[in-house]
Amino acid sequence: MNSRKTLTSAIVVPLLIGIIGSNHLMHNPRFAAFHSVDVLQLIASGMCFGVALSALLALIRAPRSN
Repeated sequence: MNSRKTLTSAIVVPLLIGIIGSNHLMHNPRFAAFHSVDVLQLIASGMCFGVALSALLALIRAPRSN
């Protein structure tokens, strides 16, 4: 059960950070100058980095079997 809780928090924390960063970017007046395709690519890239970070944390914290 503890491993599941750790994995869940490793996914939620980067997602929360990404949402906060995206929200801050969307309230920036320069955001209107971006094309919607660029914004979509930026959000997708951020999500991929978040998933990769979550997987890395899960891999590092996973119990090792000998």
